[in-house]
Amino acid sequence: MKRFFQPVKKDESFKKPKLSENTSSSQIEQQRKEEEGEDTENAEENNNNNNKEPTKFVTWNANSFLLRVRNDWPEFTKFVETHDPDVIAVQVIRISPPFSAPTGKGSSKNPGELKDDTNASREEKQIVMRALSSPPFRKYNVWWSLSESKYAGTALLVKKCCQPTKVSFSLDRIASKHEADGRVILAEFESFRLLNTYVPNNGWKEEENAFQRRRKWDKRILEFAMQSSDKPLIWCGDLNVSHQEIDVSHPDFFSAAKLNGYVPPNKEDCGQPGFTLNERKRFSAILTEGKLIDAYRYLHKEKDMDRGFSWSGHPIGKYRGKRMRIDYFIVSEKLKDRIVACEMHGHGIELEGFYGSDHCPVSLELSTSSDSSQI
Repeated sequence: MKRFFQPVKKDESFKKPKLSENTSSSQIEQQRKEEEGEDTENAEENNNNNNKEPTKFVTWNANSFLLRVRNDWPEFTKFVETHDPDVIAVQVIRISPPFSAPTGKGSSKNPGELKDDTNASREEKQIVMRALSSPPFRKYNVWWSLSESKYAGTALLVKKCCQPTKVSFSLDRIASKHEADGRVILAEFESFRLLNTYVPNNGWKEEENAFQRRRKWDKRILEFAMQSSDKPLIWCGDLNVSHQEIDVSHPDFFSAAKLNGYVPPNKEDCGQPGFTLNERKRFSAILTEGKLIDAYRYLHKEKDMDRGFSWSGHPIGKYRGKRMRIDYFIVSEKLKDRIVACEMHGHGIELEGFYGSDHCPVSLELSTSSDSSQI
């Protein structure tokens, strides 16, 4: 903190800004630049923008945000420049935070920051922050929820003219708590909440506790949705479930999938993780009881074998050409009349538009609140 802010003067004419969980890492960096007299142009631009409600959103499982920055950033930059989203929700960051990471028994000291206490981690942080400080990403503030294991982690980029009133990192909405593996970022806006999640994979075997972990997660999501009825919800991210047969390219293949010949005792747990009957039933319950709708399926009733899936199997091997829709925008029924568009931005078995990941970006556009009131 000492290197960011000037010492408090005795007459208290200068007061040190207070940082909270709602402060993004890019805001911290911006404060440092302003204190040191840097980047005044960007500061003035930020001050001149009146805060507005976001209407354009993108979600993307980057399958290692660090690798995408290193290997695929020019292409993804063009995508962002073209679509100009107000909010970008990212899953699978695979960058470590300082100190220990969130676990089931405790929380990291700082899972909201990038690790920089080794030469390698400092280099990684510099690569990422350099990318996020260049156009068009310099228009966004970013929040992180990271995992020490580098397995998961999420990020939320929000335009500086569309800032949330509050940001938290758990389904419990406790300000200082981050979910295990950094799976949740929850942003409060004036007229809705936005929930960015990386949902745990169901796994193949009951004895590995994966089934139990996923059942517990689905129960918590249902409770969260039912307790959040005071304000409309936009739930996005890699939800790790294909709701119906129309949401996979080869239903019979995914229904019969096994790992090393293992068959779970309960037939409703059989099949590809993300396409088992139990997962799909629980997802249906979340939508029905939470009064939520699938924005993409609301607009696209028919199966689209070219552009109707967000995940694609490796181009080499038995999963070649096998695809699933597991990345979503789920919105409260109250918002359905504001849905303008919801699209998958990748297609084909060669993963065009996936930008190096095995998931493609998915976008949502809403009409403004004033427009919807006239419908």
